[in-house]
Amino acid sequence: MKNPGLDRRAFLRSSAVAGGALLIPAALATAASAAAVPQFAHGVASGDSLPDNVLLWTRVTPTPESVPGSGAGPDVEVRWEVATDAAFANVVQSGAVTTGPARDHTVKVEAGGLAAATTYYYRFLLDGVASGTGRTRTAPAANADVSKLRLGLVSCSNWQAGYFAAYRHLAARTDLDGILHVGDYLYEYQVGGFGARGVTIRPHEPAHEMLSLADYRRRHAQYKTDPDLQSLHAKQPWFITWDDHEYANDTWQDGAQNHQPAEGDWGARKAAARQAYFEWMPVRQGESGRIYRRFRWGKLAELSLLDLRSYRSKQTTPSSGDPNDPNRTLTGDAQMEWLKSGLSGTDATWKLVGNSVMITPISLGGVTALFAEALGELLGLPIGSVAANSDAWDGYTADRYELLGHLKDNRVKNTVFLTGDIHTSWGADIPLDRSSYWWNGNSVATEFVTPSVTSDNIDDLLNIPARTGSVAAEVALYAKNWHVKYTELDSHGYSVVDVNPQRVQTDWYFLDDRLSANSGVKYAKSLATASGTQKIKQVYSPIA
Repeated sequence: MKNPGLDRRAFLRSSAVAGGALLIPAALATAASAAAVPQFAHGVASGDSLPDNVLLWTRVTPTPESVPGSGAGPDVEVRWEVATDAAFANVVQSGAVTTGPARDHTVKVEAGGLAAATTYYYRFLLDGVASGTGRTRTAPAANADVSKLRLGLVSCSNWQAGYFAAYRHLAARTDLDGILHVGDYLYEYQVGGFGARGVTIRPHEPAHEMLSLADYRRRHAQYKTDPDLQSLHAKQPWFITWDDHEYANDTWQDGAQNHQPAEGDWGARKAAARQAYFEWMPVRQGESGRIYRRFRWGKLAELSLLDLRSYRSKQTTPSSGDPNDPNRTLTGDAQMEWLKSGLSGTDATWKLVGNSVMITPISLGGVTALFAEALGELLGLPIGSVAANSDAWDGYTADRYELLGHLKDNRVKNTVFLTGDIHTSWGADIPLDRSSYWWNGNSVATEFVTPSVTSDNIDDLLNIPARTGSVAAEVALYAKNWHVKYTELDSHGYSVVDVNPQRVQTDWYFLDDRLSANSGVKYAKSLATASGTQKIKQVYSPIA
């Protein structure tokens, strides 16, 4: 019920008092502490940069009742400005849009008419009150000679399992061109459903599992109150795709492992998740809700972002389904054709693929049963089976062979998959045929896998000290998978991917403690693939 004693403009005037005590609803208390301006309690963000266009995002809270997921509050006009300077002395684009409860008071603007390869500053205004300032950058022109592209690579950021210190360290860097998030930006579980070694560090809101549109909106809103997430969104443009937890664990086209009949119709839940996602994320929504899309960084690189949840067949189990069945698909036919034609048709030096689940084939033969089961949980293996990574490309071998065969047959060079999902760190050559790699080295691409920001990995699942038993499991993996050049199964953090005409290098950084908002970070490892080789080699120092 609306408070008749506090209208919208009075609310805006009273809450604009600099840093003072703010009388706002309890549901916004966390947001108020995370943002200087409570009308813009969820920060600002940008993404999907093009040479002349960038997507800008915010969410407004015009009245006390306009809390996320409430469906309440008035329609309001929100102004936006883009400038070449942080003081907004030289505003180059501006406009106004209307938002309201129909889109949960979120705002998305395609700011066009911009210059290529240029840094811009942006902000939003509601009744004269300004949001925080965001910084973004347009992509270079498609035919531009570009010397570098540098991206932060992140995945699997579970609120309940710790703090987003990885985002804080990336936000402190001044050398990045953007952030690539390859999925599991948020998690669907109820309080206690998935924490840190079974312990909830920060409880989810709402407390129950996300099912309805209001639930998904409220959970998105909670994640965007995190100060480190807000900071990284405000400082860099993001390129984002989803994985499964934006819906529910182990999603496929017509259901999910974590969706039961008692939880209602899957189609309705899927539609709610998608609607909230497109409202709350700085991503463009393509025709029919398509999210797979492509970005170019001059002549240097082209980035294809995949959707590996919307079109896939159900995962196999030990008693049901054959991962080699040619009728099973991970990508769907249309996306596969789009991906193949893009990889073989581009003149960009590097073909980067934002890939939500691992494409490198993995055998767990030789890994002890205890570690195999834990690895199986991360890799999507059916419990009690170590035969295949059924939730990733290992469970859809016909699609993988079609894609890798296309690379081989068309002599496509310099394809690099940038991946998340499995909470651990990997670097690998991608063979057309794993069984013959040991003698012919038949690699057609390479893959770098970033660890989780917070989500449990091997030592967490087994509740053992880090870098104890996991080391033996890593050695066993190398013995059966000669194409795997690096794996680290215990640490949380992020990666930095640096692209130049000669090579792509990935540096791994690991947090000291995901349970601390103030965690330090340490450099861990560097690997690179040189142009034309389709092979990974170790590098002994991080990018300068």
